[in-house]
Amino acid sequence: MNCAIEFRNVKKTYGEKTIIENLNLTVEKGEFVTIVGSSGCGKTTALKMINGLIDTTSGDVFVDGKNIKDNNLIELRRSIGYSIQGSVLFPHMTVEENISYVPNLLNKKDKVKTKQAVSKWMKIVGRDEEIKGRYPGELSGGQQQRVGIARALAASPSILLMDEPFGAVDEITRGQLQEEIKRIHTETGITILFVTHDISEALKLGTKVLVMNAGNIEQYDTPTELLRHPATDFVKQLVYRQRHLCSLPDDQINDCQYSYAAELDKKKNED
Repeated sequence: MNCAIEFRNVKKTYGEKTIIENLNLTVEKGEFVTIVGSSGCGKTTALKMINGLIDTTSGDVFVDGKNIKDNNLIELRRSIGYSIQGSVLFPHMTVEENISYVPNLLNKKDKVKTKQAVSKWMKIVGRDEEIKGRYPGELSGGQQQRVGIARALAASPSILLMDEPFGAVDEITRGQLQEEIKRIHTETGITILFVTHDISEALKLGTKVLVMNAGNIEQYDTPTELLRHPATDFVKQLVYRQRHLCSLPDDQINDCQYSYAAELDKKKNED
């Protein structure tokens, strides 16, 4: 069976407010699914249903073919990596202690196995082992985010959930982190669900993109299909700018009559 995650007729309400209307979705193992849409459309709610942080009002969520209602939630959460925006590292623990927190629980204090896990994932996320003894407050925002990803991966989960993990870093660091998570996905084959508000990030990272609006799926497709054949007006509006991006080489951009620079020059001349 190649299904990693499945939502069946899932609905979520808070009082009279419906967050998710009727979610039916299958995520295959090894996919990198980016989830994008309007604010309050249910992106984070759907993500947190996978590891049981939020209950469904009705319907079922399956992980590796098992209904999470029948699972031990503590064991389920230990088997699923979870990375969110900003630093959620324990401030009183060193980098090594932060990353080894879950492996220690799983390995029953097998220190050798835990140290191997820490070294493995620090290497994969591109961090030198020399920072293992530092505390979170001694790290930059980008370093903290990388350590947070390493901690989420340290127990070698088959699924990694990411909720706007790069939203609190600068643009250059964000680009570096995007390349690193793409590499990690390629090297490990892990199933990733990644919530973002940025459509360009969603298209860049995802093997599949899930577009949500008002608790419903607008489109679930590859980035190429999303750009070539937007299924609804909402999707068309969302990807409008990306559909019109130019990929001319640097030495030809200045001569392109449709470039933004040319448009600005035209406006200045008109003024």
